[in-house]
Amino acid sequence: MPTYVAFLRAINLGPNRKFAKADIVTATEAAGGADVLTHINTGNVRLTTPLRSRAKVEAALEKAYLAQAGFEVPTIVYTPAELRAVAADARELTASRPDVERHYVYLLKGEPAPARVAELEARSDEVNAAVVRHRAVHLLLGPGYQAGAVDPFKCEKALQVLATNRNFNVVTTLADKWCS
Repeated sequence: MPTYVAFLRAINLGPNRKFAKADIVTATEAAGGADVLTHINTGNVRLTTPLRSRAKVEAALEKAYLAQAGFEVPTIVYTPAELRAVAADARELTASRPDVERHYVYLLKGEPAPARVAELEARSDEVNAAVVRHRAVHLLLGPGYQAGAVDPFKCEKALQVLATNRNFNVVTTLADKWCS
Protein backbone atom coordinates (compact mmCIF):
# COMPACT_ATOMS: atom_id res chain seq x y z
CA MET A 1 0.00 0.00 0.00
CA PRO A 2 1.25 3.50 -0.76
CA THR A 3 2.46 5.75 2.05
CA TYR A 4 1.49 9.41 2.35
CA VAL A 5 2.20 12.29 4.69
CA ALA A 6 -0.78 14.50 5.47
CA PHE A 7 -0.62 18.01 6.86
CA LEU A 8 -3.76 19.26 8.60
CA ARG A 9 -4.48 22.96 8.40
CA ALA A 10 -5.74 25.23 11.19
CA ILE A 11 -6.09 22.81 14.07
CA ASN A 12 -5.24 23.35 17.74
CA LEU A 13 -4.95 27.11 17.22
CA GLY A 14 -7.66 28.20 19.62
CA PRO A 15 -10.40 26.89 21.85
CA ASN A 16 -12.81 26.02 19.00
CA ARG A 17 -10.57 23.96 16.72
CA LYS A 18 -9.11 21.35 19.08
CA PHE A 19 -8.26 18.04 17.42
CA ALA A 20 -6.26 15.73 19.67
CA LYS A 21 -3.66 13.36 18.25
CA ALA A 22 -5.64 10.31 19.40
CA ASP A 23 -8.72 11.60 17.56
CA ILE A 24 -6.64 12.27 14.45
CA VAL A 25 -5.40 8.66 14.52
CA THR A 26 -8.96 7.33 14.99
CA ALA A 27 -10.28 9.42 12.10
CA THR A 28 -7.34 8.51 9.85
CA GLU A 29 -8.01 4.82 10.49
CA ALA A 30 -11.73 5.38 9.81
CA ALA A 31 -10.72 6.80 6.41
CA GLY A 32 -8.93 3.55 5.61
CA GLY A 33 -5.48 4.56 6.82
CA ALA A 34 -3.15 2.03 8.43
CA ASP A 35 0.24 2.26 10.12
CA VAL A 36 -0.80 5.74 11.29
CA LEU A 37 1.80 7.90 13.02
CA THR A 38 1.59 11.51 14.20
CA HIS A 39 4.28 14.04 15.02
CA ILE A 40 3.70 16.81 17.57
CA ASN A 41 0.22 18.21 17.96
CA THR A 42 0.10 20.43 14.86
CA GLY A 43 -1.47 17.97 12.44
CA ASN A 44 1.30 15.92 10.87
CA VAL A 45 0.19 12.40 9.94
CA ARG A 46 1.89 9.48 8.19
CA LEU A 47 -0.32 6.71 6.85
CA THR A 48 -0.56 3.90 4.38
CA THR A 49 -3.74 3.46 2.38
CA PRO A 50 -4.99 1.47 -0.59
CA LEU A 51 -6.02 4.76 -2.23
CA ARG A 52 -3.75 5.59 -5.12
CA SER A 53 -4.20 9.31 -5.74
CA ARG A 54 -3.40 12.31 -3.60
CA ALA A 55 -6.84 13.83 -4.29
CA LYS A 56 -8.63 10.68 -3.13
CA VAL A 57 -6.53 10.48 0.03
CA GLU A 58 -7.20 14.15 0.81
CA ALA A 59 -10.95 13.74 0.24
CA ALA A 60 -11.20 10.60 2.40
CA LEU A 61 -9.22 12.19 5.23
CA GLU A 62 -11.16 15.47 5.11
CA LYS A 63 -14.47 13.58 5.30
CA ALA A 64 -13.28 11.48 8.26
CA TYR A 65 -11.77 14.49 10.05
CA LEU A 66 -15.02 16.45 9.70
CA ALA A 67 -16.96 13.52 11.16
CA GLN A 68 -14.52 13.13 14.07
CA ALA A 69 -13.73 16.76 14.90
CA GLY A 70 -17.06 18.37 14.02
CA PHE A 71 -15.41 21.01 11.82
CA GLU A 72 -13.71 21.04 8.44
CA VAL A 73 -10.01 20.20 8.47
CA PRO A 74 -8.37 21.07 5.15
CA THR A 75 -5.71 18.44 4.49
CA ILE A 76 -2.69 18.62 2.21
CA VAL A 77 -1.06 15.33 1.22
CA TYR A 78 2.43 14.60 -0.06
CA THR A 79 4.09 11.37 -1.12
CA PRO A 80 7.32 10.51 0.70
CA ALA A 81 9.30 11.39 -2.44
CA GLU A 82 7.61 14.80 -2.65
CA LEU A 83 8.31 15.55 1.02
CA ARG A 84 11.95 14.45 0.65
CA ALA A 85 12.25 16.92 -2.25
CA VAL A 86 10.70 19.73 -0.18
CA ALA A 87 13.14 18.99 2.65
CA ALA A 88 16.10 18.91 0.24
CA ASP A 89 15.03 22.29 -1.15
CA ALA A 90 14.68 23.63 2.40
CA ARG A 91 18.19 22.51 3.31
CA GLU A 92 19.65 23.95 0.11
CA LEU A 93 17.90 27.30 0.53
CA THR A 94 18.85 27.62 4.20
CA ALA A 95 22.47 26.75 3.46
CA SER A 96 22.56 29.42 0.74
CA ARG A 97 21.36 32.08 3.18
CA PRO A 98 23.44 32.03 6.40
CA ASP A 99 21.64 35.17 7.61
CA VAL A 100 18.21 33.46 7.73
CA GLU A 101 16.62 33.76 11.15
CA ARG A 102 13.44 31.83 10.27
CA HIS A 103 12.53 29.47 7.48
CA TYR A 104 8.85 28.62 7.06
CA VAL A 105 7.57 26.20 4.46
CA TYR A 106 4.06 26.69 3.06
CA LEU A 107 2.79 23.34 1.82
CA LEU A 108 0.33 23.86 -1.03
CA LYS A 109 -2.73 21.80 -1.91
CA GLY A 110 -2.20 22.41 -5.63
CA GLU A 111 0.30 23.81 -8.09
CA PRO A 112 0.20 27.61 -8.19
CA ALA A 113 -0.16 29.52 -11.46
CA PRO A 114 3.22 30.64 -12.83
CA ALA A 115 2.16 34.30 -13.00
CA ARG A 116 1.19 34.25 -9.31
CA VAL A 117 4.50 32.58 -8.44
CA ALA A 118 6.39 35.33 -10.28
CA GLU A 119 4.40 38.03 -8.46
CA LEU A 120 5.06 36.47 -5.04
CA GLU A 121 8.77 35.91 -5.66
CA ALA A 122 9.11 39.49 -6.93
CA ARG A 123 8.28 40.71 -3.41
CA SER A 124 11.60 39.30 -2.20
CA ASP A 125 14.39 41.64 -1.18
CA GLU A 126 17.92 41.30 0.20
CA VAL A 127 16.57 40.44 3.69
CA ASN A 128 13.42 38.37 3.14
CA ALA A 129 12.60 36.04 0.28
CA ALA A 130 9.82 33.81 -0.97
CA VAL A 131 10.96 30.92 -3.15
CA VAL A 132 8.36 28.63 -4.75
CA ARG A 133 9.33 25.11 -5.69
CA HIS A 134 6.47 22.99 -7.04
CA ARG A 135 3.88 22.73 -4.23
CA ALA A 136 5.94 24.47 -1.55
CA VAL A 137 6.80 28.06 -0.74
CA HIS A 138 9.97 28.62 1.25
CA LEU A 139 9.75 31.83 3.22
CA LEU A 140 13.26 32.88 4.24
CA LEU A 141 13.17 35.63 6.84
CA GLY A 142 16.44 37.38 7.56
CA PRO A 143 17.79 39.87 10.10
CA GLY A 144 15.09 41.88 11.78
CA TYR A 145 12.59 39.04 11.73
CA GLN A 146 9.70 39.88 14.06
CA ALA A 147 8.58 36.95 16.22
CA GLY A 148 5.06 35.99 15.28
CA ALA A 149 5.34 37.40 11.76
CA VAL A 150 4.86 34.00 10.15
CA ASP A 151 3.65 35.19 6.77
CA PRO A 152 4.55 38.77 5.87
CA PHE A 153 4.25 37.78 2.18
CA LYS A 154 0.64 36.52 2.50
CA CYS A 155 1.63 33.43 0.49
CA GLU A 156 -1.73 31.66 0.41
CA LYS A 157 -3.61 34.76 -0.67
CA ALA A 158 -0.98 35.71 -3.24
CA LEU A 159 -0.93 32.27 -4.85
CA GLN A 160 -4.66 31.59 -4.38
CA VAL A 161 -3.87 28.02 -3.33
CA LEU A 162 -4.83 26.50 0.01
CA ALA A 163 -1.74 26.16 2.21
CA THR A 164 -0.54 25.23 5.65
CA ASN A 165 2.84 26.10 7.07
CA ARG A 166 5.47 24.29 9.05
CA ASN A 167 8.90 25.46 10.10
CA PHE A 168 12.16 24.17 8.65
CA ASN A 169 12.75 21.80 11.58
CA VAL A 170 9.37 20.07 11.28
CA VAL A 171 9.66 19.60 7.51
CA THR A 172 13.19 18.21 7.61
CA THR A 173 12.51 16.05 10.68
CA LEU A 174 9.45 14.47 9.07
CA ALA A 175 11.28 13.83 5.82
CA ASP A 176 14.12 12.14 7.71
CA LYS A 177 11.82 10.22 10.05
CA TRP A 178 9.05 9.10 7.70
CA CYS A 179 10.38 9.30 4.15
CA SER A 180 13.76 7.59 4.11
